[in-house]
Amino acid sequence: MSILKVARMGHPVLRTRARALDPAEVRGAAFQKFIDDMMDTMIEYEGIGLAAPQVHEGVRLFVAGIEGENGKLKVMPFVNPVVTPLADAKADEWEGCLSIPDIRGRVPRFTHIRLDALDRKGKPFQLELRDFQARVAQHETDHLDGVLFFDRMPSLDSLSFLDEYSRYHRRPVDDDEDA
Repeated sequence: MSILKVARMGHPVLRTRARALDPAEVRGAAFQKFIDDMMDTMIEYEGIGLAAPQVHEGVRLFVAGIEGENGKLKVMPFVNPVVTPLADAKADEWEGCLSIPDIRGRVPRFTHIRLDALDRKGKPFQLELRDFQARVAQHETDHLDGVLFFDRMPSLDSLSFLDEYSRYHRRPVDDDEDA
């Protein structure tokens, strides 16, 4: 497997809407390797999610750690994801981004969503996600539309460098904030 180079804020790929994938394309050997490389890259950089545009590929794919039945995180690919809010409730929580290193900010996100996507075999599936898992899916889906977490913030007042976030804002449970 390969560790891919992560695009940083300012690179045009992060502001471009990614193209949808055909299920046959998803099943190809090259794309399967790309999925594995994205998973390895996300893990290497200690993220909880990573979208294809973040590694310079303008396709509608993200990988994310999703809590499994046994309570452990399972890294899964989501191809052509569609987020549907299942409730109006939103929560304002801290987010970070591998493409915007060392910066954190509070972002409002829906707390209960349905995520429709294709799996790595090109087969449709659906997940109902809440709270942090819903936040990750929304953050990564935003990347596929050329949207960065700054764009979702109603105010930039909470923007903090990582050192200051850790010193003044971080709670002990905030260890996985790189949504």
